[in-house]
Amino acid sequence: MAEREGIVYRINGPVIEAKEVTGIFMGDIVEVGEERLIGETIGLEEDRAVIQVYEDTSGLRPGINVYGTGLPLAVELGPGMITNTFDGIQRPLQLIQDQVGNFITRGVRVSALNREKKWHFQPKVKVGDRVSTCSILGVVQETYLIEHRIIVPPDVEGEITYIIEEGDYTIEQTIAKVKTATGERELQMFHRWPVRQKRSQFPRLNPSIPLVTGQRILDFLFPIAKGGVAAIPGGFGTGKTVLQHSLAKWCDADIIVYIGCGERGNEMTQVLEEFPQLVDPKSGRPLMERTVLVANTSNMPVTARESSIYTGITIGEYFRDMGYHVAIMADSTSRWAEALREISGRLEEMPAEEGFPAYLASRLAEFYERAGLFDIGDGRQASVSIVGAVSPPGGDFSEPVTQHTRRFIRCFWGLDPELAGARHFPAISWTDSYSEYIGDLSSWWANSFTISWVELRTKFMELLQSEQGLQQIVKLVGPDALPDSERLILEIARIIKIAFLQQNALSEDDAYCVSEKQLRMAHTIMHFYDRAKAIIEKGAPIFTISGLRVVQDILRMKSRIPNDRLNEFDDLMATVNEQMDELEARYN
Repeated sequence: MAEREGIVYRINGPVIEAKEVTGIFMGDIVEVGEERLIGETIGLEEDRAVIQVYEDTSGLRPGINVYGTGLPLAVELGPGMITNTFDGIQRPLQLIQDQVGNFITRGVRVSALNREKKWHFQPKVKVGDRVSTCSILGVVQETYLIEHRIIVPPDVEGEITYIIEEGDYTIEQTIAKVKTATGERELQMFHRWPVRQKRSQFPRLNPSIPLVTGQRILDFLFPIAKGGVAAIPGGFGTGKTVLQHSLAKWCDADIIVYIGCGERGNEMTQVLEEFPQLVDPKSGRPLMERTVLVANTSNMPVTARESSIYTGITIGEYFRDMGYHVAIMADSTSRWAEALREISGRLEEMPAEEGFPAYLASRLAEFYERAGLFDIGDGRQASVSIVGAVSPPGGDFSEPVTQHTRRFIRCFWGLDPELAGARHFPAISWTDSYSEYIGDLSSWWANSFTISWVELRTKFMELLQSEQGLQQIVKLVGPDALPDSERLILEIARIIKIAFLQQNALSEDDAYCVSEKQLRMAHTIMHFYDRAKAIIEKGAPIFTISGLRVVQDILRMKSRIPNDRLNEFDDLMATVNEQMDELEARYN
């Protein structure tokens, strides 16, 4: 039991101040009052401490005791995290519901990981072996999809003096002993790690492998690499959460960590209800068998919302250290920034732009820079990729959170309310969005396929940009004032938007699009454009092009040609050439 370390003398919402403080250090977790509410020390001056409390402080009064624990805010890392749902400080919500009902009561104490469940442990080392940071001691089959590799904590290095036999054990039982430079360390199946401290830092690699999402506008036009960072800014109703759900389901990461940070309760409830029902398309198993959920809704304590981002990224780094590729969905970093603003205001700190604290940019940088592709030894690569949703008020991309986020990310997927209103999904603007991973990923595309991705992508972007300029003229004088060569650009841009950029999440053949199909689709559209352009130059009117029967075939190819029957594109190309040859013959 922790001993008294101070006395509360001031309470300001979730921020309390204590005096006569002894034995408490910056960043320490403390317990407040008889209910032992969890708090974290965020300020110290002489014998006074400032503490942010992760639970509701209603009813507290000056004079109650503060108790020190001597530990920083940390998460428990071990078997039992996959399929689980935690709050912002890693309390398991399902167990809390079983214990106290639908709402988290103050002072509730539940271990993050089950202490009674036994896991079948298979050792992978023997006595005498030398181990170091993140060496694999053994494995546990946590779910059908995920082998949980029990790794050496980052601060342990030495020689194995004891390893337990294969069998069923709880996570608290000693499974190994390591002789280190400072003495013998006993290791269990789990360990704790401070959430605000980066885990072991392996050599960082240049991101050169795409994180394939199956969404054409992302993979083809604005790709993200494994170990990359991306932001999805957009106003209310533009589809941020739906897009993150799609990425969680379809992207080729091994582990998904979904952080619901400050979102509305009904949205997070939908996530909690739908995720267990989703089927992993690669294995046919439930998607939750490779997913960890961190849920901290807008009605939960604001301080826990601030810590939820760190809880999620630390869990992601742990699975990265095992050798997995991890994708983190943070929804949304704007709500997290608002939590920083509220806490900063209660601390009476000098505000910066729009009331946000002056350190907003550095906190965003600390979060995003924990992503990356790493060499974890033995020729293995692992990564943490971060996709953060941003919710700018009124869809204003010039507000501070969006602007600071742009400084630290390399992939910007801006959502357009006009596209969302027109039922064009994903509603990603091809004029506002960009990706800085094009050069990094070009070698992968070139080595994987014979069709040039860089060339096709460049032509697509040129056509879309040309169409945007022509639309300004059309609005003034109408399309009839344009020459047929420019009206052809408008027609091809229309085909690109409908046949390629728009994707139907409810279609079995269009919800996910493999990379080769994306290339074949783009190649078909550009081949049609090249043939049509040549015929227009010979004097054919534009309506002869737009009236070809094959145009409808191209518009429907995304749903008519499944991912496993790509040879049908050869037939489509033959049809394009046949009808173009007939048309060209008329104008020779």
